[in-house]
Amino acid sequence: MSEKYLVGGTILTGKGKRLENAVLVLKNGKISSISSAKEIHLPKKAEVFDLSGTIVTPGLIDAHVHMGTYNEGFPESFSDGNEVVDPLTPHLRVLDALYPDDTAFQDALAGGVTCVQTLPGSANVIGGQGVIVKTRPDIVECMVIRAPSCMKAALGENPIRVYTAMKKAPHTRMGVAAVMRDALVKAQNYRSRKEAAQVKKTDKNVFERDLAMESLLPVLDRKLTFSVHCHRLDDIQTAVRIAEEFNLNLTLEHCTEGHKIATWLAEKKIRAAVGPSMSTKPKIELRNKTWDTPRILWENGVHFCIISDHPVVPVEHLNVYASLAMRAGLPADEALKGITIYAAEHLGIEGRVGSIEKGKDADLAVWDGEPLDSCSNVVKTFVDGELVYDRG
Repeated sequence: MSEKYLVGGTILTGKGKRLENAVLVLKNGKISSISSAKEIHLPKKAEVFDLSGTIVTPGLIDAHVHMGTYNEGFPESFSDGNEVVDPLTPHLRVLDALYPDDTAFQDALAGGVTCVQTLPGSANVIGGQGVIVKTRPDIVECMVIRAPSCMKAALGENPIRVYTAMKKAPHTRMGVAAVMRDALVKAQNYRSRKEAAQVKKTDKNVFERDLAMESLLPVLDRKLTFSVHCHRLDDIQTAVRIAEEFNLNLTLEHCTEGHKIATWLAEKKIRAAVGPSMSTKPKIELRNKTWDTPRILWENGVHFCIISDHPVVPVEHLNVYASLAMRAGLPADEALKGITIYAAEHLGIEGRVGSIEKGKDADLAVWDGEPLDSCSNVVKTFVDGELVYDRG
């Protein structure tokens, strides 16, 4: 793979630094070096991109989408996001449903979004395993950064509505929490039986593996994040309560009323993915949705990122959602971090993506104006050092 020289642009590193008239060298899919245009000698046969007058940011990261399962233009009945047969389906894997030809992936590239975590929906109390992928369409395994990436779970209205209609538990918030706890206790008991069977090798009874329970063991061992859909402040508190009871590695997904208990969330050192704040309020638990949430979380020291929840709102406008948080008082640098390095940290992949640094993946968005200006366009997008979108 040849070296590429991106020359003359202004770099926003994603960590608060701004470098004017810079040169990025991309090699073997990584950022090889960052320097001033005045300090570098270009090889005669170099592949050069003149980015004068543009701004270069890390590729944007959306930590919570449903791309590839709720496919653009497909009927609702064709969606693969929820297996609505039982409130507990931890053994489901989004990886097995991901459709790389979903046009949302191309739209993401046009919006500078180079990495997403796509998740099961929130119909089930425990819905299955997510996956982190690059947005350049390819063989699914070639898109994957991490699989599984988390265990998706849900509190609040969604599982209650779904299973009340099916005349099955849970019917209340108490019931949702009880079903979640019961699954985790059963996984603990399953592990004990499995360990005992491994000790008793002469036992004639063959230990039967249970795929659902096997899928929860990495959650109990904190090797797999427990990512809980929760909007209302009581659901947020229940998620934290259960995570503490079982010593789980928790992320809050949506955290719509997190601003009401921001000080407490900071004390608990909770990570929160906030959004989709651009949507309407079709459910009671969204009645207190506000663009102030990212700012208030940031002011109180809560780790946050900003999400689209695509297709609830379109992934390609992720920069606009960050700009609206900025309009509500979130500093510009923090808003950009909310869709780059903070999103990477939320997913635990900050060692690879989320900022422009030597040795990181060469995932970049090139803009014709300030990235948090809604009038700005992405003119080029690079994934793993390859040009994958060119506005022309």
